[in-house]
Amino acid sequence: MPRLSPGSRFEPLILTTIHDDAVPIPDPHSLVHLQFRRFAGCPICNVHLRSVARRHDEIRSAGVREVVVFHSSAEDMRPHQGDLPFAAVADPERLLYDEFGVTTSRRAVIHPSAWTTPLRPSVYPVVLRGLRNGGSPGPRHGDTVLGLPADFLIAPDGRVVAALYGRHANDQWSVDDLLRLAGQAVP
Repeated sequence: MPRLSPGSRFEPLILTTIHDDAVPIPDPHSLVHLQFRRFAGCPICNVHLRSVARRHDEIRSAGVREVVVFHSSAEDMRPHQGDLPFAAVADPERLLYDEFGVTTSRRAVIHPSAWTTPLRPSVYPVVLRGLRNGGSPGPRHGDTVLGLPADFLIAPDGRVVAALYGRHANDQWSVDDLLRLAGQAVP
Protein backbone atom coordinates (compact mmCIF):
# COMPACT_ATOMS: atom_id res chain seq x y z
CA MET A 1 0.00 0.00 0.00
CA PRO A 2 1.33 3.46 -0.80
CA ARG A 3 1.98 5.85 2.03
CA LEU A 4 -0.78 8.21 3.12
CA SER A 5 -0.19 11.94 3.07
CA PRO A 6 -2.21 14.95 4.20
CA GLY A 7 -5.46 14.99 2.25
CA SER A 8 -5.52 11.19 1.78
CA ARG A 9 -8.64 9.27 2.73
CA PHE A 10 -9.23 5.62 3.60
CA GLU A 11 -12.22 3.39 4.22
CA PRO A 12 -13.68 3.86 7.73
CA LEU A 13 -12.56 1.21 10.21
CA ILE A 14 -13.92 -0.30 13.39
CA LEU A 15 -10.95 -1.57 15.40
CA THR A 16 -11.10 -3.79 18.48
CA THR A 17 -8.91 -2.91 21.46
CA ILE A 18 -6.98 -5.35 23.65
CA HIS A 19 -9.92 -5.00 26.08
CA ASP A 20 -12.50 -5.88 23.36
CA ASP A 21 -13.87 -2.35 22.96
CA ALA A 22 -14.84 -1.05 19.51
CA VAL A 23 -13.03 2.04 18.22
CA PRO A 24 -14.27 3.81 15.08
CA ILE A 25 -11.70 5.49 12.84
CA PRO A 26 -12.41 8.17 11.91
CA ASP A 27 -14.21 9.33 15.03
CA PRO A 28 -17.17 11.51 14.04
CA HIS A 29 -16.69 13.73 17.11
CA SER A 30 -12.94 14.28 17.35
CA LEU A 31 -9.59 14.11 15.66
CA VAL A 32 -7.86 10.73 15.99
CA HIS A 33 -4.14 10.38 16.64
CA LEU A 34 -3.49 6.93 15.22
CA GLN A 35 -0.05 5.73 16.31
CA PHE A 36 1.70 2.68 14.94
CA ARG A 37 4.36 1.36 17.32
CA ARG A 38 6.67 -1.62 17.25
CA PHE A 39 6.48 -4.75 19.43
CA ALA A 40 4.64 -4.75 22.77
CA GLY A 41 7.80 -4.75 24.96
CA CYS A 42 9.61 -2.06 22.95
CA PRO A 43 11.24 0.23 25.55
CA ILE A 44 11.25 3.22 23.20
CA CYS A 45 7.56 2.79 22.41
CA ASN A 46 6.54 2.31 26.02
CA VAL A 47 8.45 5.33 27.32
CA HIS A 48 6.87 7.41 24.56
CA LEU A 49 3.38 6.11 25.41
CA ARG A 50 3.86 6.92 29.09
CA SER A 51 4.59 10.53 28.07
CA VAL A 52 1.34 10.51 26.08
CA ALA A 53 -0.55 8.98 29.02
CA ARG A 54 0.77 11.65 31.42
CA ARG A 55 -0.69 14.35 29.17
CA HIS A 56 -3.80 12.47 28.08
CA ASP A 57 -6.22 14.98 29.66
CA GLU A 58 -4.52 17.80 27.78
CA ILE A 59 -4.72 15.82 24.53
CA ARG A 60 -8.44 15.08 25.07
CA SER A 61 -9.07 18.76 25.83
CA ALA A 62 -7.53 19.58 22.45
CA GLY A 63 -10.19 17.38 20.80
CA VAL A 64 -7.93 14.42 20.05
CA ARG A 65 -8.66 10.74 20.66
CA GLU A 66 -5.59 8.52 21.05
CA VAL A 67 -5.40 5.08 19.42
CA VAL A 68 -2.16 3.06 19.44
CA VAL A 69 -1.48 -0.05 17.36
CA PHE A 70 1.24 -2.66 17.92
CA HIS A 71 2.24 -5.55 15.66
CA SER A 72 1.90 -7.84 18.69
CA SER A 73 -0.89 -10.02 20.04
CA ALA A 74 -3.36 -8.68 22.61
CA GLU A 75 -1.95 -11.22 25.07
CA ASP A 76 1.56 -9.81 24.65
CA MET A 77 0.29 -6.22 24.83
CA ARG A 78 -1.83 -6.37 28.00
CA PRO A 79 1.14 -6.47 30.46
CA HIS A 80 2.69 -3.40 28.80
CA GLN A 81 -0.25 -1.38 27.44
CA GLY A 82 -3.20 -2.76 29.43
CA ASP A 83 -3.39 0.22 31.79
CA LEU A 84 -3.10 2.99 29.20
CA PRO A 85 -5.91 5.57 29.41
CA PHE A 86 -6.57 5.28 25.67
CA ALA A 87 -7.29 2.60 23.08
CA ALA A 88 -4.58 0.01 22.35
CA VAL A 89 -5.06 -2.30 19.38
CA ALA A 90 -3.27 -5.55 18.51
CA ASP A 91 -2.38 -6.19 14.87
CA PRO A 92 -0.10 -9.26 14.93
CA GLU A 93 -0.75 -9.98 11.24
CA ARG A 94 0.26 -6.38 10.39
CA LEU A 95 -2.90 -5.82 8.32
CA LEU A 96 -3.31 -2.22 9.47
CA TYR A 97 0.41 -1.63 9.01
CA ASP A 98 0.05 -2.75 5.40
CA GLU A 99 -3.09 -0.68 4.86
CA PHE A 100 -1.37 2.48 6.14
CA GLY A 101 1.98 1.78 4.45
CA VAL A 102 3.93 1.34 7.73
CA THR A 103 7.01 -0.78 7.13
CA THR A 104 10.19 -2.19 8.67
CA SER A 105 13.81 -1.29 8.09
CA ARG A 106 17.26 -2.19 9.38
CA ARG A 107 17.68 1.54 9.94
CA ALA A 108 15.06 1.27 12.71
CA VAL A 109 17.74 0.24 15.19
CA ILE A 110 20.97 1.79 13.89
CA HIS A 111 20.11 5.45 14.44
CA PRO A 112 21.86 6.72 17.62
CA SER A 113 18.54 7.84 19.12
CA ALA A 114 17.15 4.32 18.71
CA TRP A 115 19.97 2.51 20.45
CA THR A 116 20.76 5.09 23.14
CA THR A 117 17.18 5.67 24.33
CA PRO A 118 16.85 2.21 25.92
CA LEU A 119 19.99 2.97 27.98
CA ARG A 120 18.42 6.00 29.71
CA PRO A 121 17.53 5.56 33.39
CA SER A 122 13.95 6.74 32.74
CA VAL A 123 13.36 3.61 30.66
CA TYR A 124 13.96 1.11 33.48
CA PRO A 125 10.75 1.76 35.48
CA VAL A 126 8.66 1.44 32.32
CA VAL A 127 10.31 -1.83 31.30
CA LEU A 128 10.05 -3.19 34.85
CA ARG A 129 6.33 -2.36 34.97
CA GLY A 130 5.74 -4.57 31.92
CA LEU A 131 7.95 -7.35 33.27
CA ARG A 132 6.17 -7.31 36.67
CA ASN A 133 2.88 -7.68 34.80
CA GLY A 134 4.20 -10.78 33.01
CA GLY A 135 5.33 -9.15 29.76
CA SER A 136 8.40 -9.83 27.67
CA PRO A 137 10.97 -7.07 27.04
CA GLY A 138 11.77 -8.36 23.56
CA PRO A 139 9.91 -9.30 20.42
CA ARG A 140 7.74 -12.42 20.55
CA HIS A 141 5.60 -14.52 18.24
CA GLY A 142 6.85 -13.10 14.95
CA ASP A 143 7.36 -9.51 16.15
CA THR A 144 10.46 -7.72 14.94
CA VAL A 145 12.81 -5.05 16.30
CA LEU A 146 13.00 -3.67 12.76
CA GLY A 147 9.52 -2.11 12.83
CA LEU A 148 9.20 1.60 12.19
CA PRO A 149 6.71 3.86 13.97
CA ALA A 150 4.17 6.09 12.25
CA ASP A 151 1.75 8.81 13.37
CA PHE A 152 -1.43 9.98 11.67
CA LEU A 153 -3.82 12.75 12.64
CA ILE A 154 -7.22 11.97 11.17
CA ALA A 155 -10.13 14.42 10.90
CA PRO A 156 -13.73 13.40 11.70
CA ASP A 157 -14.46 13.30 7.95
CA GLY A 158 -11.72 10.66 7.41
CA ARG A 159 -9.18 13.00 5.88
CA VAL A 160 -5.56 12.58 6.96
CA VAL A 161 -4.58 15.97 8.40
CA ALA A 162 -0.93 15.11 9.09
CA ALA A 163 1.29 12.05 8.77
CA LEU A 164 4.75 11.02 9.91
CA TYR A 165 6.46 7.82 8.82
CA GLY A 166 9.32 7.29 11.25
CA ARG A 167 12.81 6.86 9.81
CA HIS A 168 14.00 4.99 12.93
CA ALA A 169 12.54 3.45 16.09
CA ASN A 170 12.52 6.72 18.04
CA ASP A 171 11.13 8.98 15.30
CA GLN A 172 7.61 9.96 16.36
CA TRP A 173 5.57 13.02 17.26
CA SER A 174 6.01 14.37 20.76
CA VAL A 175 2.89 15.44 22.64
CA ASP A 176 3.80 19.04 21.87
CA ASP A 177 4.01 18.19 18.15
CA LEU A 178 0.59 16.52 18.33
CA LEU A 179 -1.01 19.47 20.14
CA ARG A 180 0.44 21.92 17.62
CA LEU A 181 -0.88 19.86 14.70
CA ALA A 182 -4.29 19.49 16.34
CA GLY A 183 -4.45 23.26 16.88
CA GLN A 184 -3.70 23.83 13.21
CA ALA A 185 -6.41 21.33 12.18
CA VAL A 186 -9.18 23.13 14.03
CA PRO A 187 -10.99 25.61 11.73
